Amino acid sequence: MTHRIAMWSGPRNISTAMMRSWENRPDCSVVDEPFYACYLSETGLDHPCREAILQAQSCERGEVIRQLSVDPVASGLFYQKHMTHHMPVAMDMSWCEGLLHCFLIRDPAEIIASYLQKMPTVSEDAIGIVRQLALFDEITQISGERPLVIDSNDVLKNPAHILGQLCDHWQIPRHSDYMLTWPPGRRSSDGVWADHWYHAVDESTGFAPYLERNPQLAPEHRELAERMNECYQQLSQYRIRPD
Repeated sequence: MTHRIAMWSGPRNISTAMMRSWENRPDCSVVDEPFYACYLSETGLDHPCREAILQAQSCERGEVIRQLSVDPVASGLFYQKHMTHHMPVAMDMSWCEGLLHCFLIRDPAEIIASYLQKMPTVSEDAIGIVRQLALFDEITQISGERPLVIDSNDVLKNPAHILGQLCDHWQIPRHSDYMLTWPPGRRSSDGVWADHWYHAVDESTGFAPYLERNPQLAPEHRELAERMNECYQQLSQYRIRPD
């Protein structure tokens, strides 16, 4: 039996480091943002590596859903790294009823500051925080239980504890020796967009030490962060604490 894990995150939120952690387990395979091509095809947005993404992934949501929820997987764990903004509001999410769900959150000001280091502009839709809360509520209704929530800063403060709590809740072996460190470099599982986004994680060999940040944002970006903070706080109340 394969346990299929869906990690729901926005961009710039240690999501790739988290994928590295799970992929380093001997019993786990991963998939990197499988709905990215669907999102770009449907929205027409001009993202870095757009054409390569459209060629590398299926643009048909039904096909992607089958790959994630039905197709056989050789490993005991199948970790799916999902971006919440890749999921349109009208999408039927019933396909993920049997998955194990976790929501990875981060302070909106930190997300916005990091996002602007890679992209010229930022918007509410691009960072997916409102959509993250909506998906949390929807998946709670579909699955009949509240999904787990973890905060990226809590992970960096105590990764062994947070990851251990996830494994214990899902009743899977911890394998903490594998999940806390990994070899540097690119993976064959990385999306074709890695050349633009993954420079830091390519050099990593584990989760970075926690550093307190106080992002200095322009007024319009500070206003966006303040608007997103309500959604972030609603999710944060359910998060696993670092100790």
